[in-house]
Amino acid sequence: MNTPLFHALKKHALKHPVSFHVPGHKYGNTFNREGYSFYKELLKLDATEITGLDDLHDPGGPILEAMELAADFYGVRKTYFLVNGTTAGNLAMILAAVKENEVVLVQRNSHKSILHALELAGAWPVFLSPDYDDGLQAAASVTESVIAEALELYPEAKALVLTSPNYYGAAADLSGIVKMAHAKNIPVLVDEAHGAHFTLGAPFPTSALEAGADIAVHSAHKTLPAMTMGSYLHFNSRLVDEERMAYYLNVLQSSSPSYPIMASLDLARAYLQEIKEAGRLPGILAAVHQTREDLARLPGLSLMKPALPNLKADPLKAAVKSVRGLSGFRVQEIFEDSGFYGELAEQGHFLLVLPLDEWNPFDERYGILWENLSQEKGSGKEADPLAPSVSGDAISPLPVSYAGLKKRKVKVLPFHMAAGRLSAEAVVPYPPGIPLLARGEVVNPDHLRQAERLMEHGTQLQGGRHLAEKRLAVYE
Repeated sequence: MNTPLFHALKKHALKHPVSFHVPGHKYGNTFNREGYSFYKELLKLDATEITGLDDLHDPGGPILEAMELAADFYGVRKTYFLVNGTTAGNLAMILAAVKENEVVLVQRNSHKSILHALELAGAWPVFLSPDYDDGLQAAASVTESVIAEALELYPEAKALVLTSPNYYGAAADLSGIVKMAHAKNIPVLVDEAHGAHFTLGAPFPTSALEAGADIAVHSAHKTLPAMTMGSYLHFNSRLVDEERMAYYLNVLQSSSPSYPIMASLDLARAYLQEIKEAGRLPGILAAVHQTREDLARLPGLSLMKPALPNLKADPLKAAVKSVRGLSGFRVQEIFEDSGFYGELAEQGHFLLVLPLDEWNPFDERYGILWENLSQEKGSGKEADPLAPSVSGDAISPLPVSYAGLKKRKVKVLPFHMAAGRLSAEAVVPYPPGIPLLARGEVVNPDHLRQAERLMEHGTQLQGGRHLAEKRLAVYE
């Protein structure tokens, strides 16, 4: 497979160049001794915008060629490489589509970067609550009927922002939703962070791009063999100003982009292309199926699956729960004590992300894991999951636009005095990074009870330092 950016970096490294330019490690010749053995090969590719290596902010060489190959593979007008993660793409697509005080329809179980983009834009969000899936114990997708109602109530909306799939890999086909929005000339922007591999087709869910989304952002590093912070933004719209979006990408992305990250995006696209063209998908799916069977055979564990009929599951996401009464946090501890590290633990379950490859990640330590789980008797009944992370009305506009909130003063109150006020901060369990309480939302007692329960179970809550003291910033 052609990998123009990686090839250009490799060709440059083979010249054994002498560096009189940044970065300061000089292709690894100047580096900490302890770290050198781990970093030495990668440092040979860690270059900068010198002759022959192109410029991400004004591409005309191998970076442009690599992005064009990605766009062709994904079937879109243009693909942009992101070195600041999907966060940068989410910010740019929303800032390009929405201006101050303009209404935007947004799925409530969105990543915090989506809400940050709305805050930066000064937008007026109308939150759309998703269905809760009992099978995965998580918020899922927004129904077509809720979106149809929102489009009727807010025809002036400048964008519809969706998240698909959810953190657990469950996704609904967005084709009908996209058609409804486009009939009203409203663009559909999709945070498809966990679905970069959906382009491979069945049995993976239908991709947002295939469904006709205007813009989709992929965290290539989540399920593809790309380096952390490597993402794609795919542009395929007649409703969003591409120049405005490209401007925000230039503003938001580093002026010193990482060449190893960009090259890994080039290689990740080639990896997907090779899976398709070499017919590797059946072998990969067989390995994934075997890993899932190995998980299901472990003592006291069962695999979870979506309960809602409109959801399709990504086989790379494997959520397990204990049938013996162990919490997801305890299951995580047992896995880690056995040498296996997963993605996310919650009260009711433990989530693992499987490799998009023919190999099975379980090794000789599988027996240790089996033994460690066998010794845990638990309470004999399944652990109660925490309450849904998103609740409330199906369609819920923020009481005040984010532009209007900027003019309000803030004070910090004890939890018991904060109910009924507008929150001046987001309270974000991390992972998965979906706000329990968004800035500007009305604080209700359920928010506060759930925050307390999450803290009791050791969940990291991003927000003000005063959260640990059960105090919350609110607007006066």
